[in-house]
Amino acid sequence: MPSIRDIAFYLGLGSLFTHELDAIPNHEWRGLPFLGTLSDETAMLLFIAAHVPLFAILVALVASENARVRSTSRLVIGIFLVLHGLLHALSVGQPTYEFSSGLSRFLIFGGAGFGALYLALSMKRDADSDPAGQSVGRREDPS
Repeated sequence: MPSIRDIAFYLGLGSLFTHELDAIPNHEWRGLPFLGTLSDETAMLLFIAAHVPLFAILVALVASENARVRSTSRLVIGIFLVLHGLLHALSVGQPTYEFSSGLSRFLIFGGAGFGALYLALSMKRDADSDPAGQSVGRREDPS
């Protein structure tokens, strides 16, 4: 059975992936440095195409058979979820920012919340480990 920490991670990752679907009708590329300078049609095509290898790489990393790669990738994504939420919060009110629906906000800031919960539970798990890095009293997956 997955832990609360794992559930928080997967909900955060799912929120991020779904946010990227929501980014299409909200023209997220308009606020990005390079893509914002291109025509909408070209920028949208590049934005969508770039997400295919990006998502493939993320899935491969978080599902890696190597525990260190898997664990590090999940921590980096957890940090990214929080930073991503902060970047969106700072972008509200900008002329190119269109994420105004409740769903958009839930996906962005819910993902950030899930990322923060994952990081907090990861730090708690690490604090509950003995100096050799083994969990005290129970065996857990290191991811």
